[in-house]
Amino acid sequence: MHFGPHLALDLNDCNTEKLADLQLIFDLLNELPVAIGMTKITQPYVFPYSGLRPEDRGVTGFVVIAESHISIHTFQEKNYAFFDVFSCKDFDWGEAERIIVDKLECRSSKRHLAFRGSDFPR
Repeated sequence: MHFGPHLALDLNDCNTEKLADLQLIFDLLNELPVAIGMTKITQPYVFPYSGLRPEDRGVTGFVVIAESHISIHTFQEKNYAFFDVFSCKDFDWGEAERIIVDKLECRSSKRHLAFRGSDFPR
């Protein structure tokens, strides 16, 4: 028994324009919870990021769900993104990955899946 799955995706060779699109990232974070059976309790918070190194610019976004959270960090100059879904209930992580990869038009994704909280008191 575990508290819940944590899906972490390393997304490579993505569509640069989509990685830089604030509205697209907002829509993805807004629609994904319902698509995977989660309960959104806030609107997504999405903002552009320009770091100390210009090549690290991109979009960061976060949405709080009743089950935990969903987040993304994009690096448009590097065609790369990191995406996390952590939940206290099981969900179809394959479907979540498919939706995310399709929306960002990524040619390569690496899935990291952890089952957290095996000793969490129930």
